[in-house]
Amino acid sequence: MADIRGVILDVDGTLVDSNDAHARAWVEALAEHGYAVPYEQVRPLIGMGGDKLLPAVGGPAEASELGQRIGARRAEIFKTRYLPEIAPFPQTKELLARMRERGLRLMVASSAKQDELDRLLEIAGAKGMIESAMSSSDAESSKPDPDIVQAALDRLGLPLGQVLMVGDTPFDVEAAARAGIAAIALRCGGWHDHDLDGALAVYRDPADLLAHYESSPLS
Repeated sequence: MADIRGVILDVDGTLVDSNDAHARAWVEALAEHGYAVPYEQVRPLIGMGGDKLLPAVGGPAEASELGQRIGARRAEIFKTRYLPEIAPFPQTKELLARMRERGLRLMVASSAKQDELDRLLEIAGAKGMIESAMSSSDAESSKPDPDIVQAALDRLGLPLGQVLMVGDTPFDVEAAARAGIAAIALRCGGWHDHDLDGALAVYRDPADLLAHYESSPLS
């Protein structure tokens, strides 16, 4: 593998412990609009954007009037009920600092809305360490389509072999592969190793990756 010069980071479930909260917000917003979808059905879909999640649970298209209402209500629920309680995973900021110390350029590729993403990056302690953050507004289709990862790659302008992605879902691993780069996966988003098949390496969480940094694909 070539020397790594850039890292594209997912945020939800990777840097901050927010996947359960996103799932609950979707369940509540859907229920308010007449869709009784169990949490257990929604939770495995977190990591996709609303364009993928809504049809997957039998809901309306995200671009429809009803889809937009559900999406707006989900965002309101998430920001008011759950966002204040979200915390970073242990040693997230320290991992980002280590990568920066090693000269890596850090980008974010997230399916989150821009206003949510800004707050989540603050919670992660990533402000000032991230070069740029790609949100749902920067891509036509969310993960596992590669659009958001490709937008980050275009911004980095590095050869594909010099960039890795760090994420927590099979959607991150697939999106990275479809964009032509390898991925490191973290289990802290709620997935198991067999779900993350295709990742270059799998670690428990940011603290575990930091502890094994020198033997990881990042080094």
